[in-house]
Amino acid sequence: MDALITAATSADERRRGAKIAVLPVGSFEQHGDHLPLITDTVVASLIAHRIATDYDLFLLPPVTLSCSHEHAHMAGTVSISAATLYAVINDTWRSLQASGVPGLLIVNGHGGNYVLSNVVQEANTEGPRVALFPVREDWHQAREAAALESSGGEDMHGGELEVSLLLHGAPHLIREGIEQDDHDAPERPHLLTLGMAGYTENGIIGRPSLGTAEKGGAILESLSKSAAGHLSLIRGS
Repeated sequence: MDALITAATSADERRRGAKIAVLPVGSFEQHGDHLPLITDTVVASLIAHRIATDYDLFLLPPVTLSCSHEHAHMAGTVSISAATLYAVINDTWRSLQASGVPGLLIVNGHGGNYVLSNVVQEANTEGPRVALFPVREDWHQAREAAALESSGGEDMHGGELEVSLLLHGAPHLIREGIEQDDHDAPERPHLLTLGMAGYTENGIIGRPSLGTAEKGGAILESLSKSAAGHLSLIRGS
């Protein structure tokens, strides 16, 4: 549980005196029949916890609802608008600044949160203060480091990468039967129009059967190393 949400006190953070906060942003959306609705939140929280621990940063609790509209017609999915997510992130950063924490690393666990890129671009018009992580290059390096068998394009939702991270950090959340959920849909040209239902009936696009705890550990190790470059840019803000 300590890897999913912070238990720090005000005294802890006063002693830490961190100038960068780490904010995990997940989602509450379908991940097939055998992965929890909080999968993206758990993924973001595992990554954020690892980075905050390795670099002694201020870990924030996760944002658990975000922009999951491509999953709207699948049971369990709950979304907020892009405007609402924008406001939540912007308000969080403003509050951090008021409390003496000028830097923010946003750890995004859901690919549909496109608006986060706009938040970060706007926040940095007067200098580097906010970073979005992981970006495509970070994920690519992590896939190589963990020797994943599927590509990023193939492994879009509920597949090898996400299952590996959960097997490593929260294996109790995975239900029996995930090994039978592999579904291939590497070409998705009309995803924004048709949503996930246009490309998968079981809610998965990827090969969860390939996931292992060892791969999950290697992914986290690689992402922690990749975070250093992002943190160095916003550390002096």
